[in-house]
Amino acid sequence: MRTSLSAALSAALFLLLAVLVPLSALSAWVDLEIDDTDRYLATVSPLASDPAVQNTVAERITDEAMRRIDLGPLQDTARSLLHETVRSFTTTEAFHTAWDTANRAAYEAVAAALDGESGEAVTIDLAPVIEQVKQELVRDGVPFADRITVRHTRITVLTADQADDLRGSFRLLRDGSVWPAVGTLVLLVLVVGIATVRGGRRAALTAAAVVGAGFVAGAVMLWVLVAVGRDRVLDGVPDGDRDAAAAVLDALTASLRTTVWVVLAVGAVLLVGAAVVRLSARRRAARPERTDPGVPTG
Repeated sequence: MRTSLSAALSAALFLLLAVLVPLSALSAWVDLEIDDTDRYLATVSPLASDPAVQNTVAERITDEAMRRIDLGPLQDTARSLLHETVRSFTTTEAFHTAWDTANRAAYEAVAAALDGESGEAVTIDLAPVIEQVKQELVRDGVPFADRITVRHTRITVLTADQADDLRGSFRLLRDGSVWPAVGTLVLLVLVVGIATVRGGRRAALTAAAVVGAGFVAGAVMLWVLVAVGRDRVLDGVPDGDRDAAAAVLDALTASLRTTVWVVLAVGAVLLVGAAVVRLSARRRAARPERTDPGVPTG
């Protein structure tokens, strides 16, 4: 009876951790990174140096500008010149500044998409970048530069339908904040403490092994959720924006992927460590006691 009860409690603890670990990580991620303007901007700011982002920006700005410029037989030459100029501009400090400006506005779109009642797409408006490019071309004396119209040209990161699908989940995670993580830690302390007090060393090792297995399962579950979520988001993004959107998503979820490896490592150490200690204890218990041949035993 006692063995069956212990097995049931161990199974319940394992399943609970497999759910609590990803929930804790995602809730803390929303609270500490997505809901924090400064951290959000600090995360996406380095993407100004990402080749995928630079290429996408250059293509989008060039396409948008050339739609409003008709130079006849010189159209292809002008397009190549503009694309080269924009691509070169993306390596400058001015582009970094314009990228930060665009992402500050994009963060407002993130907040609106997750807080609103109807779907709003999460996009990065390249208008500040186009304005900077236009000024640079005009300063360099490029003949058609003054004909470039600064319009809202956006890179889609999250479509309106996707924002609608995710809004409810994000609200739940935001409400959870860091409390699921705190609850998980309290649960672990109670489980290991009670096991040690009531069952001694053997029960404590069993509890540690179950906790380790739960951590491993939770880390795998978190990895699956991040990977599936990434694929689903990118499936809805226009092809021309996909590389840049992938770079943004990967930057925003980098801390979650780090969490996966940390939790996986901790769980593996607990699981393997508990197994090794129990195996060593069994071997010592099974080893026959050595007696002194000079001392009579009977």
